[in-house]
Amino acid sequence: MKTSPTTLLVRCPNWVGDVVMATPTFDCLRQNYPQAKIVGVLRKYVQGVIEAGPWFDRIIECDDKTAKGLVKLVREVRHFGADTAIVLPHSFRSVLPLKLGGVKEVYGYRRSGISRLLSGGPEPVRSKNGIVPVPMVNYYLEICRWLDLEIPEVIKPRLFFSESVRVRGEQLLRGYGIEADDLVIGLNPGAKFGSSKCWPPEYFARLADLFWRRWHCKILLLVDPGEEKIARAIIDSSQAPIINTGPDRVDLSLLKPLIKRCRLLVTNDTGPRHYGVALDVPVVVIMGPIDPRYTAANLERTLVLAQDLDCSPCGKKICPRNHECMYGIKPEAVFEGSVKLLEELH
Repeated sequence: MKTSPTTLLVRCPNWVGDVVMATPTFDCLRQNYPQAKIVGVLRKYVQGVIEAGPWFDRIIECDDKTAKGLVKLVREVRHFGADTAIVLPHSFRSVLPLKLGGVKEVYGYRRSGISRLLSGGPEPVRSKNGIVPVPMVNYYLEICRWLDLEIPEVIKPRLFFSESVRVRGEQLLRGYGIEADDLVIGLNPGAKFGSSKCWPPEYFARLADLFWRRWHCKILLLVDPGEEKIARAIIDSSQAPIINTGPDRVDLSLLKPLIKRCRLLVTNDTGPRHYGVALDVPVVVIMGPIDPRYTAANLERTLVLAQDLDCSPCGKKICPRNHECMYGIKPEAVFEGSVKLLEELH
């Protein structure tokens, strides 16, 4: 970027995992503009992800789905008087409030018909089949490279939590009967994306049994509000003494110290997977409908299990077939992969 912005707006991604994968880009912007006021624009439900991080001086809550929310967002953008903005989502709705709010220079990916609203930015890599999937960590950072910014030597997601959140996490863990020397395995069976990403509850139950028989470990079931049925189905089908976090309504901020405490996290391809990567927790990912190339970075402590089917990756939120991509990955295979991963990292 030829000039250093006084106030820089960053329109953050909308999905939890994408926000985590954008943190190296946040690091890059803070490193290159240490004197600038950097304002994060993001949806309310993902604010816990970046809480306690060093990236943003202020936050604008983004609600652009309604006319009222859009007007409020435009007013807040105008209030900050930013000269520059960087947009990570590639949608017209992400760019428009910034332009209406008076931001002169807006940079992002030139795709999806928004190029005319942008001051510049990279184009995605394309082939004859369309846009080539690349790891989102690198995808977001490419905007910084296009702006000729200095890229951090280490490109890895990071997460932070405050002292008060750490204390709350420790209190919750003690309430669950988890002691300092206990082996803790986290199971994350949900997915906000849709049911197509969800491994069957009875498989999670079987996996919990295998872990319990092998290690007599503490099994932490990490579920969001609205996933009570999934949690109940797992607990009812398992012989293991599973700790259900559902009644405590753990939010995205408090989730960080809980995952940090785990020796292993087994999860669907969803936000907590990226928490594990950012917090250096070994992760086993049960991959479903999404192309694994989007997340093929920082896999040194991650095992990805996926089925190679004629229909995958379909990218659909609800499986129109028989959920073969998930049902084909058996609990025994996940258990064996988990044991091997822990042994390799020991």
